[in-house]
Amino acid sequence: QVQLVESGGGSVQAGDSLRLSCAASGRTFGSYPMGWFRQSPGKEREIVAAISASGSSTYYGDSVKGRFTISRDNAKNTVSLQMNSLKPEDTADYYCAARRSGLGLYTGRNNYDYWGQGTQVTVSS
Repeated sequence: QVQLVESGGGSVQAGDSLRLSCAASGRTFGSYPMGWFRQSPGKEREIVAAISASGSSTYYGDSVKGRFTISRDNAKNTVSLQMNSLKPEDTADYYCAARRSGLGLYTGRNNYDYWGQGTQVTVSS
């Protein structure tokens, strides 16, 4: 089993920045494609960003392109999401997800095997 723990969420004002981190306990973290998802009340969980196992490829949802950056440090078993120019629409619970294996990018909820408990981000105008 892989355990994922998110941290870094909080309440900020529009235009501010936050950096979310996800710590993984997997023995072969370097082989796990990773993703960040978010979910707001009444909405489905949506892809925010994804990164390949090696970190060579990334994907961003349309609403966060140019503002968010996903990265990973396989030596530390962590994946991060740098969120800049935050908007009220970014308010949601943010979840880290891991897939057991794969060579590419994965953007669907059903593509992932392990999930963190989530961290809340609130952006006020």
